[in-house]
Amino acid sequence: MRQWFFAATALLAFSACAKKEEAAYTRTTFLLGTPAHVKVFTADREKGEGIAGAVFKEWKRIADEYSFTEPYSYVSYVNKRAYGEWVRVDDEFLKLLVLSLDYYNLTGGAFDITFAPLWPVWKEAAASRKMPSKDEIARALADMGSGYVQVDHERKMVRFARPVQINLGGILRSYCLERGRVVMKQAMGKNKCRVELKLGGNVLDYGEGDWSYEVPDPFHEGGTLGRLRFKGGVVMSSSGRDHFVRIEGKLYSHILDLKTGYPLSDFSNLLVYFPTVEENEYIPSAVLAVMGKEKAFALLGRIKGSAALWIDGSGKVEVFSNGNSKAVWEEKKGLF
Repeated sequence: MRQWFFAATALLAFSACAKKEEAAYTRTTFLLGTPAHVKVFTADREKGEGIAGAVFKEWKRIADEYSFTEPYSYVSYVNKRAYGEWVRVDDEFLKLLVLSLDYYNLTGGAFDITFAPLWPVWKEAAASRKMPSKDEIARALADMGSGYVQVDHERKMVRFARPVQINLGGILRSYCLERGRVVMKQAMGKNKCRVELKLGGNVLDYGEGDWSYEVPDPFHEGGTLGRLRFKGGVVMSSSGRDHFVRIEGKLYSHILDLKTGYPLSDFSNLLVYFPTVEENEYIPSAVLAVMGKEKAFALLGRIKGSAALWIDGSGKVEVFSNGNSKAVWEEKKGLF
């Protein structure tokens, strides 16, 4: 474990190609509130289109079915009916819901999919540049609680004991990478090629070769803090500075500790590397971030091959790496 000191940063991912002129097919769009990107390293345009098309089709399905704001999504359907009434759900919905409830328990309530009442409070605070009152926070917290979400596993049914609303957004981008890897491999068949899947600051790099994730400096446009190098795998980021706001002269992260109702303190970014995004082989960075550095690093210590970069509110950077991790962090000095 080593420490470096840099400015706080928002994280963006880029692949490092084995050959500068390597042929590739690239397709981009906008999904789940962020830029989405698929890059297939092949000279066969038809193959590239097929792989990218399969991935985007799956990502759009996930976005449409599990969006909190889409009025006809699966999530909206459950939110409208589940208070006081058992609602039948399918296997995928049940999986995502139960996983979110597990994360709620794992974080002691800091990760909570019933956070909807808090967003208007902090949206108004950001617009007015004035801190919300303790009473406003308390009232919002009183209308939250994943403990009010009841699940009948045997019957595959869900019910709310109070009129809460669920929002699965905290895990959807990582789930898109998980599902994207599956449909990508199906679409490419026996003839494998290198592929990069990217959703915002989350990226999956598949295939042999050298890959890297560059970390730009948000306070110095065009500046770079360093890069994480690896042979393949997934990188997830939770950047509290992507949409930070200044309230009463102080910068606040947009990532909330949903146990307290306030933004994470002394936090800028968390970057996590996993060798794979297969089911049960990773934990979303959004979940790890709200646990705090020490607990997050301790949990990552039990996940083979993982590594992480934590940047606090002052720009102090601490790097965690499992002894068996093949990801290597390189600071900017002497690199670029």
